[in-house]
Amino acid sequence: MQNSKNITTSNKTDCINPATGEIIGHSEIHSVEDLQQIIKNAKQVWESWKNLPVKERVKKIKKIRDFIVNNADRLAEIISRDNGKTRTEAMATEVLPASMGISYYCKNAKKFLKDEKVRGGNIALINKRSKIARTPFGVVGIISPWNYPFGIPFPEIIMALLAGNTVVFKAASETQKVGLAIKECIESAELPEGVFNYVNMPGRIAGDVFLETGIDKLFFTGSVPVGKYLMGKAAETLTPITLELGGNDAMIVCDDADIDRASSGAVWAGFQNSGQSCGGVERIYVHENIYESFLEKLKSKVQKLKVGYDQDYTIEMGAMTATRQIDVVHKHVEEAVSKGAIVFAKSNIPDDKSLQNFIPAIVLTGVDHSMLVMKEETFGPVVTVMKVKNNEEAIMLANDSDLGLTGSVWSKNSRKAFKIAKQIQAGSVTINDHLMSHGLAETAWGGFKESGIGRSHGKLGFDEMTQPQYIVNDILPFVKKNLWWPPYNQKVYAGIKGVMDMQYATSFGQRLKGIFNLLKIVMRMFKKD
Repeated sequence: MQNSKNITTSNKTDCINPATGEIIGHSEIHSVEDLQQIIKNAKQVWESWKNLPVKERVKKIKKIRDFIVNNADRLAEIISRDNGKTRTEAMATEVLPASMGISYYCKNAKKFLKDEKVRGGNIALINKRSKIARTPFGVVGIISPWNYPFGIPFPEIIMALLAGNTVVFKAASETQKVGLAIKECIESAELPEGVFNYVNMPGRIAGDVFLETGIDKLFFTGSVPVGKYLMGKAAETLTPITLELGGNDAMIVCDDADIDRASSGAVWAGFQNSGQSCGGVERIYVHENIYESFLEKLKSKVQKLKVGYDQDYTIEMGAMTATRQIDVVHKHVEEAVSKGAIVFAKSNIPDDKSLQNFIPAIVLTGVDHSMLVMKEETFGPVVTVMKVKNNEEAIMLANDSDLGLTGSVWSKNSRKAFKIAKQIQAGSVTINDHLMSHGLAETAWGGFKESGIGRSHGKLGFDEMTQPQYIVNDILPFVKKNLWWPPYNQKVYAGIKGVMDMQYATSFGQRLKGIFNLLKIVMRMFKKD
């Protein structure tokens, strides 16, 4: 068994199927000098790309959607073999959302980038009219993870390009085969050379080079420690950075929930992609009235879960991507059990000795918040279930975390569920569903607390690709001076104060005095010095 997902030699990365250990491809490694030159070239072509009309950029990007649609089966196969997830998961959570996202952003790019009128704030300054213009940053760097190697970076790449940025994209070393597939997809649009750039470089090096070489914004998805390091590094040059750093998501099951749906949702959101989902369920808080019945439903479904190597589309949970992550899962489970947790349910794993990186789906009960599995992101096929007395206790426990990416509430009462959802400290909360909002192109993605900073997806995510520029226009250009321009005297002072008095003074007399003082200096606006 390999000690890590992929093996890096002196000049290339061997792409390895995590389930079989088979080498399925290679990816050439870029040097620091290569990346520096790539960023320099991307800066040089930015002006021409940003000045291309939006409709022309949209026209080119739509070709990428056509390529994805025409190669969907092959792309799902590549994702499955390079990452370990099933082909159905690859299609449902990565390929399909990418095609939908391209359609959404192409349809809305012109509207998102359109100048926005700003409503005036005070009648005294009615001649000043403001607009917000959206200005692309320049060169956008994107560093993506291995758990959703296609689905996570794709919308960021598309939004950045549509907004008028050039892009330098670094895929995870563990999923270089998928990274190269993304490169193929983007290159199908025949963009000008240097507008989109693909880089293969170890993450421990790439982040520093990105920030030291002068990219204009960085998008990073990965661990909290690395995110904090990059944020500190970015602070040296005040480079804007958007971070998505994972979660330890809570699922609240109310006493009026549909138990069958909720238990099925827990299986989906807890074990999809072998639990390697930053927005997946890890902690489940169930009302005491339905706790036992929920557990029995969950146990039955977990025990029936088909785990193995996806060869006939019937497998429901695939292999873990990296062996180091398997070690984390074992550590969390063993520590929880040593403190009194119980392995309440467990799925099968393949008997085939030629396969590797498979671990069972596990349900833990008897857990508490002193355990690592409750405090940290396990990032594997493990869910914990706790009994709660009421919704208030569930909310309190759900918020007892340094992370706050997503969460969910399960109830037949939509009004009650919405009220609970608003109290959960997480960037996205779903009702009677989980682990799907990332697939909604219109829904912003990002977290509270240490789950990150900034947003991707939707209009908020599109806004992250541009800087807001306020442009203030005076619609009375024939006026010679503003009231507050020199020369000054006591009359000017009283007149300026009169603007405030006539609007906000507490007595009628003071307001009249303000108007009188203002009128004394109005005509100076039309006189030359």
